[in-house]
Amino acid sequence: MPIFCCQKIKTIYSGGKIFMARRKVSMDGNTAAAHVSYAFTEVAAIYPITPSSPMAEVTDTWSATNKNIFGEPAVNIFGERVKVMEMQSEAGAAGAVHGSLAAGALTTTYTASQGLLLMIPNMYKIAGELLPCVIHVSARCVASHALNIFGDHSDVYACRQTGFAMLAETNPQEVMDLGAVAHLAAIEGRVPVLNFFDGFRTSHEIQKIEAWDYEDLKDMVDMDAVDAFRKRSINPEHPVLRGSAENGDIFFQHREACNPYYDRFPAIVEKYMDKVNEKLGTDYKPFNYYGAPDADRVIIAMGSICDVAEEVIDYMNAAGEKVGLIKVRLYRPFVAKNLIAAIPETVKKIAVLDRTKEPGALGEPLYLDVVTALASEGVSGIKIVGGRYGLGSKDTPPASVFAVYDNLAKDEPKNGFTIGIVDDVTGHSLEEKPAPDTAPKGTIACKFWGLGGDGTVGANKNSIKIIGDHTDKYIQAYFQYDSKKTGGITISHLRFGDKPIKSPYYINKADFVACHNPSYILKGYKIVNDVKPGGTFLMDCQWTPEDLDKHLPASVKSYIANNDISFYIINATAIAKNEVGNPKVKNTILQSAFFALAKIMPLDEAIGYMKYMATKSYSKFGDEVVAQNHKAIDMGAGALVRIDVPAAWKNAGETPAEAPAQGDRPELVKFVNTIVTPVGKMDGDSLPVSAFEDMADGTFPQGAAAYEKRGVAVMVPVWHAENCIQCNQCAFVCPHATIRPFALNAEEAEKAPAQTKYAARPVAKTDYKFTMAISPLDCMGCTLCVKACPTKPEKRAIEMVAQDTQLDQQEVFDYAVAHVSEKPELVSTTVKGSQFKQPLLEFSGSCAGCAETSYARIITQLFGERMYISNATGCSSIWGGSAPSTPYTVNRESGKGPAWANSLFEDNAEHGLGLALGQKTIREKLVGYVKELDAIVTDEAKKAVIAEYLNTLEDGEKNTAATKALVDMLESCKCDACADLKAKILAEKDYLSKKSVWIFGGDGWAYDIGFGGLDHVLASGEDVNVMVFDTEVYSNTGGQASKASNIGQVAQFAAAGKAIGKKNLAEIAMSYGYVYVAQIAMGADMNQTLKAMKEAEAYHGPSLIIGYAPCEMHGIKKGGMQNCQLEMKKAVEAGYWNMFRYNPELESNKLVIDSKEPTGDYKAFITNEARYARLAQSFPERSAQLFAKAEAAAKARYERLLKMGKLYE
Repeated sequence: MPIFCCQKIKTIYSGGKIFMARRKVSMDGNTAAAHVSYAFTEVAAIYPITPSSPMAEVTDTWSATNKNIFGEPAVNIFGERVKVMEMQSEAGAAGAVHGSLAAGALTTTYTASQGLLLMIPNMYKIAGELLPCVIHVSARCVASHALNIFGDHSDVYACRQTGFAMLAETNPQEVMDLGAVAHLAAIEGRVPVLNFFDGFRTSHEIQKIEAWDYEDLKDMVDMDAVDAFRKRSINPEHPVLRGSAENGDIFFQHREACNPYYDRFPAIVEKYMDKVNEKLGTDYKPFNYYGAPDADRVIIAMGSICDVAEEVIDYMNAAGEKVGLIKVRLYRPFVAKNLIAAIPETVKKIAVLDRTKEPGALGEPLYLDVVTALASEGVSGIKIVGGRYGLGSKDTPPASVFAVYDNLAKDEPKNGFTIGIVDDVTGHSLEEKPAPDTAPKGTIACKFWGLGGDGTVGANKNSIKIIGDHTDKYIQAYFQYDSKKTGGITISHLRFGDKPIKSPYYINKADFVACHNPSYILKGYKIVNDVKPGGTFLMDCQWTPEDLDKHLPASVKSYIANNDISFYIINATAIAKNEVGNPKVKNTILQSAFFALAKIMPLDEAIGYMKYMATKSYSKFGDEVVAQNHKAIDMGAGALVRIDVPAAWKNAGETPAEAPAQGDRPELVKFVNTIVTPVGKMDGDSLPVSAFEDMADGTFPQGAAAYEKRGVAVMVPVWHAENCIQCNQCAFVCPHATIRPFALNAEEAEKAPAQTKYAARPVAKTDYKFTMAISPLDCMGCTLCVKACPTKPEKRAIEMVAQDTQLDQQEVFDYAVAHVSEKPELVSTTVKGSQFKQPLLEFSGSCAGCAETSYARIITQLFGERMYISNATGCSSIWGGSAPSTPYTVNRESGKGPAWANSLFEDNAEHGLGLALGQKTIREKLVGYVKELDAIVTDEAKKAVIAEYLNTLEDGEKNTAATKALVDMLESCKCDACADLKAKILAEKDYLSKKSVWIFGGDGWAYDIGFGGLDHVLASGEDVNVMVFDTEVYSNTGGQASKASNIGQVAQFAAAGKAIGKKNLAEIAMSYGYVYVAQIAMGADMNQTLKAMKEAEAYHGPSLIIGYAPCEMHGIKKGGMQNCQLEMKKAVEAGYWNMFRYNPELESNKLVIDSKEPTGDYKAFITNEARYARLAQSFPERSAQLFAKAEAAAKARYERLLKMGKLYE
């Protein structure tokens, strides 16, 4: 149970007024929204979407465990626990909200971005029916030229016409306070409210805030209005009709009948703001002014930028300037008189800031509202300009706000400006100058660079909560991520001090900086430059103090020495692995080291609090993991090594700039040098608009990931050539294509680097030399290759060693990739032969050990050079298409490769079908031309070429060669007779060959939000191939239950274990009778995986492959994701997963069951994963029931499969 730093007391303020003091708790904006909404909510219908999911997840957890944020019974103001229902989509959630409200239950939902847009049709209905709904929105970018999961206001602005009132907040405290106003006003005023705050910047920012006691909220509720709402509900006891169909004769006037409700609503909002003010001593109004009473320049804005503006205003006004800010809180209904009342009479110029872009408009929404408001009220003499900021969570630091006020100081301030970027194409951006530090004096800033999945973020969340809940300090924490999955860069920004912190922007100068992965220093990240002169720098590395001079870049040594930096190192990686016995506790060691250096509180107290938090965080993984974390905490504080910085480092100079990238694809090289390299160095913010002018439509060249060479793995494989049996299984399972077999002819071997190793024997039936090339700088260290190697323990062909021992092999890998040709005679659809084909998915941003990428990579090796991919939003789109790194690539010899595209989450199947239809339509036209050509050609050789093309139209492999022959013939043909047809065919020759259309996505898409579309596409009969990566959970959004989740599985929205069975997607597809269907698990049977993929692609109709994909979210207890492939095998042996292939083309034995009768222990298998073991810890009796039910269901499913096999004999 949390320990809070203050109790509920009465405090007397000046003037004799008494206000209540609430308990202070460290939490983020999402938790604040959940806490305040829970009080007023009876039903919550939700769907998981980043970054709003935590609001619904904590609501579900509180309800399931009956413990709220205070550790007290989780009941709302009516004394009941909230009923949470997860739906299949946001549209479904909105429908359920609508129905629940209609039935008379106070109902809430939480969403963002595309999810909010899917709710819009029902929002019109809810508003039209005057239902007291509240939707809490962590406002987020809507995908346009690219997906962006981060914050801006484009989603909420899209809802202006729905009839929902709109209330905006600036920070977590305001979310807590004004969230109550949203619910209270909706109940009394009968106008639904969209309550929003900035996604990520506010939703995920942790602060120590005051939390409501529900009795105080209940005290403000109009219970008569609640009673009236119940009585208006539809009910057979008093039947009515609601939602009729009206004609043009009455619809208009009926629509206008709601006007009085909207006219009254602003006053109702003000009334409840006043009630809140009376309880808290705050001064919330629909429009709040902050700044000089006689200001001449004012900004109008809403959201987190208001806190930045307040910092700047305080600084400027202290220096004699006269500036101010108007915070928009009630955005809809927009009351002009209230706005004008907030504007000082002295104001001459106003800048309106919008966090969105509306192409083609005269201005963005808030700007247009302000202009209209002043004009409608007859206000003149004020110059109004508008500008855009912060799209996609672009950081908006004080320098940007200073630039806005500087612009207003000009005689003719720029209108339609942008801040935070350099627009060197259309010239809209304002010049920004270096800004002073506007944070309150005494604020301590800390910055931690970690590796995604290494626990740095989790440890820092615990650290800031310890500081917040056990000291009198104000706190702030925000977490910055790159676009990779586990294994990407994370940066934790922590602030604490004695004064309130209003700094919602990145830390650029810190008192303390920690680097938790030394590869970042070697890669040239300017990490140490973030340390203030006299500050502290901590680096986790395996180097001794004596090694530092050799390994540290010159610029790092120079900065440390010339800025009086206190420099410490710690070998947390070795301590975790060798002394604690769990590499994953490295983060806990570093957390302990931070507290030892920071001296925020006595170290023994900090250690006690850290152990408490570790127990709370890791108990779900078992007592052993908790004990390991406790040991790590004890060891971390004493493992620091202070470095005596050599005086010679002062003259170390600067590290030479890296040579620009080179290659034989000019468009890719330009892309890498212009965009990929700066972004990879975390310097993407500096890129101007012109860098993207040639790719305004969001199109990037494939293959950029090969240039990253991140070098983040501590341990990488070493190949012992003398022990290798050339089975290629290590390459077959590698998720990142960093280990590959090559067959070298004599000339290639002669030119190879001297350190190239070769197997004792040549490749079978050839004189090619065999090597297994490994890229240590691309490897993620997952160890799957070692686990897959079938050689004996005493003669291992591959094992894991320290990365720095293998760096000489990078040259070997690079040479083989660039200069060793494919040997077509070795390529086949066997496990061994498939790996002699160049993988066209490499070095992705997926987690180490990921199963999804292994499946996808193999598909590219089989069909990649003629492949379309329509990818559902989710894990596979993030590791497969996160800018600017593009891991899908082209074949080095043919220049062909997967054409990849992402539409949305919900419509992926339809988008993929559209790709197929578009290509097919154009191709059929060309085939018609070829047939016309065949009718007029008389040359037998040419007719043979044409015949081969037409005879192989539906055979992808053969038609590729036939198409090449046809194109070669046409391009060399000089006759006049076929000139017109030849020109038509060659103009669109890229469409001639048989393409392979693939639709990729996870189970959240296939089983839930996209199921309707997937079902329709499979039923269409069109020749498309669907690959479902089945992790049995929403992996990308944080681990929510899907209809692929199994009985007894614990996930978000299934905190007490899922009680109902998994959807049988395969059988649903098989019921059509003309869909190829397979279930695979490559770790259980590699050959079956290849057979299924080959058969599915060859089938002339729709195909569906469902691949079992263990995930980080499963929490595999022993070994984690390094046992991903072994876990698949265990799943099949235990009967948890069945493998089979259903091929409608076959005359008999259409259903081949590839799984043998289960022999493994089902319960032992599932309890080796935290997603099941957690249930036994939290609900032992329920777990026994559900596990028995799940095992029985698994047996029944296999028996049913056997019966179906006989049916199809």
